[in-house]
Amino acid sequence: MTAERKAGSSSWWSWRCAPDGGRQCCCSPVPAACRSAAFALLVAVLLLIHHPLAAAASSSIQMHLDRINKPALRSIQSEDGDIIDCVARHEQHGLDHPLLKDHTIQAEQPQVPAAVAGYEFSTAAAAAANRTRRRRRGAWQTWHHGGHCPRGTVAIRRTTADDVLRASSVARFGRKKMHAARAANAPDVVTGNGHEHAIAYTAAGGSAVYGAKATINVWDPSIQESNGFSLSQLWILSGSFNGSDLNSIEAGWQVSPELYGDSRPRLFTYWTSDAYEATGCYNALCPGFVQTSSRIAIGASISPVSSVAGAQYDVTLLIWKDPKVGNWWLSYGDQLVGYWPAQLFTHLSDHATMVEWGGEVVDTRPDGVHTATQMGSGRFAGEGFGRASYFRNLETVDADNSLVQVPLDALQTLAENAGCYDIRKAYDDGDHAAGWGTHFYYGGPGHNPACP
Repeated sequence: MTAERKAGSSSWWSWRCAPDGGRQCCCSPVPAACRSAAFALLVAVLLLIHHPLAAAASSSIQMHLDRINKPALRSIQSEDGDIIDCVARHEQHGLDHPLLKDHTIQAEQPQVPAAVAGYEFSTAAAAAANRTRRRRRGAWQTWHHGGHCPRGTVAIRRTTADDVLRASSVARFGRKKMHAARAANAPDVVTGNGHEHAIAYTAAGGSAVYGAKATINVWDPSIQESNGFSLSQLWILSGSFNGSDLNSIEAGWQVSPELYGDSRPRLFTYWTSDAYEATGCYNALCPGFVQTSSRIAIGASISPVSSVAGAQYDVTLLIWKDPKVGNWWLSYGDQLVGYWPAQLFTHLSDHATMVEWGGEVVDTRPDGVHTATQMGSGRFAGEGFGRASYFRNLETVDADNSLVQVPLDALQTLAENAGCYDIRKAYDDGDHAAGWGTHFYYGGPGHNPACP
């Protein structure tokens, strides 16, 4: 059943039809929405009673929500507690960026990269791949069970007061924490702040890159700390790795209790044009990314997920620069999601110089030991298919807008602490990987005897 926002309102209260055709507050039939509304109301009342400055903070939160949550033509209550708003495409928050003041949403379909001629599976490999696909299935989004958004709208996960209250401040909500130190050279690895990786990357300084693609299986890793996270993503990069002009476009899945309030894996995006200092944000939490899809909601949970020794569910992500218009597009499976306009960037306004794929966690060393936050499935790379996480069919986009398989010997790997999280690259490693091309397994459990 769908929940419908009160017409013309930007409030985060929702309504739905009562049996008699009238309306009733969402709180009774929609417990998750009720809890959010009741909690926000309670906080506001307590703040008003106890401190005028705190009351001002509450007002600031509501103003921020009003900027993010645009009026919806239809709202959908998801079984995971989310509300997905169907917002008119031309009214979305992404268009509020000052650089997009006179922006016209790209109506022309982007030119999707094509596979290089001759890069097809053999009949035997295709048959093996088909056998493998019976054990690998596509993951989708949970909210689809509740309804759909109509044409001319975009599907936006509604932001709540609870979401903002979990952040360190309204100003930093939806943004990565500023990094005090970065690696002086590629890859783009943050140093000295507890972030740990298991990634594969193309060497910087090579030929220009115009996009990247990969298929990733989806898991629900355990997160030890409330402000911790675990993600699996691809990065499109250009600029200085140790300066303030790094440009990055990112997409993948992540589990982040602080950002979303739960431990479900969710589709996410991120962008920055100044090394995460002041520009960019996650998902649609600030202006910049222009969404075109009514079927995919960035920030919404992905379901179902993979299980150890069970079915493997994966998603295919492609980010590329449209050669006709110049915007950087994102596709999720066979769905175009939207694009980052070229004018948001400096270096990436032309092309990328490096691509990364892999996992990342944050280790705050709770209780003085390494975090037990899992990366990927929580299993090491050596456990292989059905147990470890993977990225398969790694490809980049060249100047001719063609998908080019990444040669195994051109792919470098990095794991700062292999006793905690590791990575192993391969090419068609055994029958189960027929049709996988260049791929890798990665991940780990975090804290263990080899990771004190």
